[in-house]
Amino acid sequence: MKRAEGFVREKGLRKNDEVWLVIDRDLWTEEQLAKVFLGCKSAGYNLAVSNPKFEYWLLLHFEDGRGVSCSRDCTERLLRFLPNFEKAHLEIQKLQTGIDDAIRRAEEKDMPPCEDWPRRNGSTAYRLVKKLR
Repeated sequence: MKRAEGFVREKGLRKNDEVWLVIDRDLWTEEQLAKVFLGCKSAGYNLAVSNPKFEYWLLLHFEDGRGVSCSRDCTERLLRFLPNFEKAHLEIQKLQTGIDDAIRRAEEKDMPPCEDWPRRNGSTAYRLVKKLR
């Protein structure tokens, strides 16, 4: 949150700009997430949370993600589709063809849409991707 605020202070925002914080659920307690959510809401920022982690959003590009019980499961499943996966170097071309599937799967898991963050496996990163399209 502080980084986003610093960026906005330094660079400013144009009329239609939006600020998005993209975070993993597994790194935060419920209390911390609630604080971030309320901070985003009061600042007019958007929040995209993947539960258990961002790699779950990536996994949804290839499959429905059913049965993932922890962060490690998520990474192991993703490696079936992206054997050379490194968080810092995404193979965008391998993800591109599954974007529509990932959005659909994430939306299905987000029914009814949560206001804050997914309590079960899921990702609200699809909301950001839909905005970018």
